[in-house]
Amino acid sequence: MRNSKLCDILLILCATILSSRVAKAANKKVDFKVHCDNTTMMVKLKTSGDIKNIYLENLQHYPEPDCHPKKLKGHSTFKLPLDEMYWCGGMAILNTINGKRTFIYHIIVEKQDNSTEKLSAQCVVPGQKLKIHKRAVLPAGFQEQEFENLDIESVENKAPEPVLNVGVRQGDRRINGELNVNPGSQLTMEINLDPVSAPIYGLLVSYMQVSDTKNLEETIVYNGCSVDPFLFENFNTLDGDALNAKFRAFKFPDSNYVQFKGTVNVCLDKCRGVECSNNQIGYGRKRREIRKMMNDPNKVFEITLSTFITSLVEGRSRC
Repeated sequence: MRNSKLCDILLILCATILSSRVAKAANKKVDFKVHCDNTTMMVKLKTSGDIKNIYLENLQHYPEPDCHPKKLKGHSTFKLPLDEMYWCGGMAILNTINGKRTFIYHIIVEKQDNSTEKLSAQCVVPGQKLKIHKRAVLPAGFQEQEFENLDIESVENKAPEPVLNVGVRQGDRRINGELNVNPGSQLTMEINLDPVSAPIYGLLVSYMQVSDTKNLEETIVYNGCSVDPFLFENFNTLDGDALNAKFRAFKFPDSNYVQFKGTVNVCLDKCRGVECSNNQIGYGRKRREIRKMMNDPNKVFEITLSTFITSLVEGRSRC
């Protein structure tokens, strides 16, 4: 009787220890190191038996070999470009106050228990502080528009570096890279700030281009305004720190991949809108004529980014 109880206790202890080890393995963060030079980011990740797959965000099945890791026993290594960030869906953040540049790639790690971990690999290039020159004497008849003076040192020392989240949504479902839709299906592109940055900054899409990742490309937002609303509608915002634009599903003739490449201004509080058609003030709205976009005195960061979707649409091509 005592032996039976002892066996039961031992079994419970063994099960508890095993369960604890499994939980620790599942919660264990992936160990990775980043090495940077002038043109390349090298990311080396330690791998173990609980890791099922490693790939760049939205590029799990992307056919370009340079955007996938080289896998060896015990580790996987990415070699990613810094001079051609669009190539593999990277993001570059320019601090317009001090010239610092931050390059970011997001890596997805899938584990055997079907959980995922998102890693942010970064390279930082320090910059020189930009000198601000103010004209001492204005030309006759020239009136300079007045803006609130920015406390440059306060911005540089206290404000966080913004992080953008870019994605495409079909209805209520967020698309993770791959998409199967019917021709003309309504989609929405979303660009928003992280929760820490959202109360501090605002956004404006100054430029966006769509490409088949090969030879074909078309500008869809220029100087803050949509060029072709049939292809890509106006960017809209309610609070300035989240933008969205509706568009209809399409594909290029010789590629299932559609890449969006853009430049986003990040401003203190809110970006100054662009005057578009019908005298609308927009953050990526269409206008009748293309004029040079005015510099925004509150602009503190400029972010270049790209995102991919796999559009398996038949019967509707973009030529």
